[in-house]
Amino acid sequence: MTVVLMLLAIAVLLFLRVPVAFAFLGPGLGYLLLTGHSGGLAMRLVAESTASFPLLAIPLFILLGTLAGHAGIADRLFDFALALMGKVRGGLGYVSIGVSLGFSWMSGSAVADAAALGKVQVPQMEKHGYSRRFSVGVVGSSALIAPVMPPSIPAVIFAGLGAVSTGALFAASVLPALLMAVGLAGVVFIWVRRQPDITDVGFSWEQVLRTGRAVLLPLVAPVIILGGILGGFFTPTEAAAVGSLYMLILGFAYRRLRLRDLPRIFVETVMTTAAIMLIVASAALVGYVFARERVPQELASIMLTVTEDPTLFLLLVALLMLVLGTVVDAVAVLVLTVPMLMPIATEIGVDPIVLGVLMVLSLMIGLLTPPVGTVLYVLSSTLKIPVGDVFRGAAPFLIPMVLICLVIILFPDFVLWLPELLGL
Repeated sequence: MTVVLMLLAIAVLLFLRVPVAFAFLGPGLGYLLLTGHSGGLAMRLVAESTASFPLLAIPLFILLGTLAGHAGIADRLFDFALALMGKVRGGLGYVSIGVSLGFSWMSGSAVADAAALGKVQVPQMEKHGYSRRFSVGVVGSSALIAPVMPPSIPAVIFAGLGAVSTGALFAASVLPALLMAVGLAGVVFIWVRRQPDITDVGFSWEQVLRTGRAVLLPLVAPVIILGGILGGFFTPTEAAAVGSLYMLILGFAYRRLRLRDLPRIFVETVMTTAAIMLIVASAALVGYVFARERVPQELASIMLTVTEDPTLFLLLVALLMLVLGTVVDAVAVLVLTVPMLMPIATEIGVDPIVLGVLMVLSLMIGLLTPPVGTVLYVLSSTLKIPVGDVFRGAAPFLIPMVLICLVIILFPDFVLWLPELLGL
């Protein structure tokens, strides 16, 4: 009964738009006080939840993405993609997807991707006859590639919680992320067939060569980061540190960074990291309550009563993530659900890597769906567009993402192929 009251309190606070961390922290502390626990236990739980070596990769990957943004890497990728695809009908739609795909190798955050690229891409698309609704839709949906494609911050969190290899999870995420790009491009292809007013940007080999040279060094970053992790040369944490150093050198070499910019970049990194870690800590407190009240065991008993079929289990997990992702931050959902779902997955023979990729992808769809949809609000505030228009523009692009979830559920070997090939 106490757990039910705590969940109701969390639901009310979330409905009132209280920040997720505090919506979890308040009821969690209330439970501990009502059950006679000391405040020292809460402090210990909060400290232990974030004192994890795998989670050390998170601030470093955030720093990497922040440095890439300030170093103008997104602008260079956009110029190259535009020069390459400008003559293709609907080319700016494909450019948006391609730039997000390229930038995702350096940024594990959909919010950072949408904020950095939306201001550049949407005005360009409107200038060439694309509707504003479609423009923000393709930019917002393309941004979801970032938290799926490694280096992925949600994947790091899942790996830490589930005690699985971060490198294997990164490798398993590559093909689904590429499939996302193909699916989004399919929606663009269908849409532009019915838009006679779209104009192309033009094409010249001189422009392709000039912008191509400008992206050569930035494209070495994914080779360093992912090549180092998948090749066994670096841990994810070490790869993030090396990648950040490389991006810092590029920023100074391109004269886009100055020493006076570093305090602002570090503060931005710390603020983003603090927001994530506060959610991790508060969700861990609620997770302790669940464990004490034997919620995972009860959930396992119920789910095993419903099904012991791996495919049906994955389908139920995807549906649960799709629902929870619309109302709760993805990090909080992972911290709460991974410890509960992992034992059930093991019991019925579901590979934890498949579970991780499916959970991350399903949750990321929630970034584009109200009422929480963080990417919706970022694009709305950045571009001064109503949230409803952003969602209506993004809605058609959600279809291929849901279909990719079904592919993972029905063909889990598709996810496992690359990690097995690399021996991870």
